[in-house]
Amino acid sequence: MERGILSSNVHRTQVLVVGAGPAGLVAGITLGGYGIDVLVVDKRPGTSTLSRNLVISTRGMELMRRFGLEEAVRAGAADVESRAWVTSTLSAGEGVEMPVGYPSDGEAAAVSPTRPAWAPQDHHEPLLLARLRQAPSVRVRLEHELLDLGEGPGHGFRAQVLDRSTSTTIAVDADYVIAADGSGSAVRAQLGVPMDGPDHLADYERVEFVAPLDAAVGDRRYALYVITRPGAVCVLNRRGRGDRWGLSRERLPGNERLEDLSAPELTALIARAAGVDDLEPRIERLSRFSFAAQMARTYRCGNAFLVGDAAHRMTPRGGTGMNTAIQDAFDLGWKLAFVLKGWAAAELLDTYEAERRPVAVHNVGRAAEPGGARRSTEEALPWDLNGRIPHHWTTVAGRRVSTLDLVGGGLTVLTGPEGGCGSGALRSAAPVTVRTLDMSTATAMGLG
Repeated sequence: MERGILSSNVHRTQVLVVGAGPAGLVAGITLGGYGIDVLVVDKRPGTSTLSRNLVISTRGMELMRRFGLEEAVRAGAADVESRAWVTSTLSAGEGVEMPVGYPSDGEAAAVSPTRPAWAPQDHHEPLLLARLRQAPSVRVRLEHELLDLGEGPGHGFRAQVLDRSTSTTIAVDADYVIAADGSGSAVRAQLGVPMDGPDHLADYERVEFVAPLDAAVGDRRYALYVITRPGAVCVLNRRGRGDRWGLSRERLPGNERLEDLSAPELTALIARAAGVDDLEPRIERLSRFSFAAQMARTYRCGNAFLVGDAAHRMTPRGGTGMNTAIQDAFDLGWKLAFVLKGWAAAELLDTYEAERRPVAVHNVGRAAEPGGARRSTEEALPWDLNGRIPHHWTTVAGRRVSTLDLVGGGLTVLTGPEGGCGSGALRSAAPVTVRTLDMSTATAMGLG
């Protein structure tokens, strides 16, 4: 019988992940790395074609490194400084730098083996999906929509899922459910979990376009450009490599909406913001979105857990929404794997909300502030790294690696050369790997 099928009508899985955005994909990759049986469903036919999420944080890139995706993600990232440039137009020679909470390359090198990547979502999300499909224990079903979530065997769930491509409905029995289905989460609605906080702070609109603007930018290669020119107040940003750009602005009373502008008017707006009169951009997409700052009242209902936008809604200020979601999913994923493999008691799952909720509360609060994008690295980076072990370069088997690279599945014990700790000295159901550090690294980490 095919794995995951109890009968012709009921499918069985250990974990059902609803939603294949960044949070759902990371949850599936993490669980799949431990051999957990996972079914990931999403009502969309493919990954997002939007490029609204533009930056993967330091910790986010550490996870991409863990998944073997660091180089592939960076290949589609813009070569920019992790700062904003406040200026009248893109081509203006004068402006002011504004910190946005992300470290410079030098600052990142002091704390991490990697650095933030200004890569658009439509570049890195397909990479995550391809990585997820490599896991033998994971099944991915796109164009599959959750219709109902009810009680199943034991403490689990029985979900009714519509295959939109065939208009047939299947039943799925799952021990655990992860709601990674975004701000309008169907799982959260089925569980009856309310959201607290304002759901409508402002309306924004965006146009994505292609235009040769390198000459206008010159050597002022920043992640964001805050344009202050009257009649063209907006934020411009690169969308990865090449000539792909985005222009975002608040929808204010009295302003014509982008979708109501004629093609010449839209071209004129972009040219005015760029400060390039003869610019002829190729328009790719118009979109609009609202700002919200909300928290789910709880992250858990029995064996169902909320991650990402299903658990918290943030404005784009600070670029923390997707990064918080990715880290939620990784944290919950390894903890669920430990419990399902019998390596840890079920109480470990209580630490998911206890550890991740304070980060989301902070980031939601920051994103709700009108000036929430402005933060120093010293203020923002600790919330991103969130207490993970320190990074130090060390040499293992003649290879230079980060201490973060030494942490794998199961439990990892780092000792100094005179630590004398072997796996036999530890009592754990989980596999234990002991890594012996050189004296300088051990001393730096307080182990010498």
